[in-house]
Amino acid sequence: MDTVGEFLTRIRNAGAAGHEKFDIPSSKMRESIAKILVDEGMVRSYKVAKDSKQGVMRLYLKYDDTGVHVISNLARASRPGRRLYVKGDTIPSVRSGMGFCILSTNKGLMSSRNAQKQNIGGELVCKVW
Repeated sequence: MDTVGEFLTRIRNAGAAGHEKFDIPSSKMRESIAKILVDEGMVRSYKVAKDSKQGVMRLYLKYDDTGVHVISNLARASRPGRRLYVKGDTIPSVRSGMGFCILSTNKGLMSSRNAQKQNIGGELVCKVW
């Protein structure tokens, strides 16, 4: 089961339906992706509530003044059946700089902008625009 792909699909579906927030089971990978989305201004905030199992994460989506979801699209780049790795100097540009990538590096998950500043490569998790 691809938990990152499921997380991205839930964000897409909640944005298309116009939901203010949605809940999803929490994991460290999902929390890291949510933190990057908050830092880049694509999501308002997120909270993690602990329960007897793995915890529940609530993600609050962001919309513009006209009510359109800020995230136009999320695309899963590296899949369980086909991993995609990039070097620090070959990180792809998303929509001519209007979007960004999320990379899994040896220093944790980070956006492509931070990875390019530090010249760090890794697994290309997804593209956001």
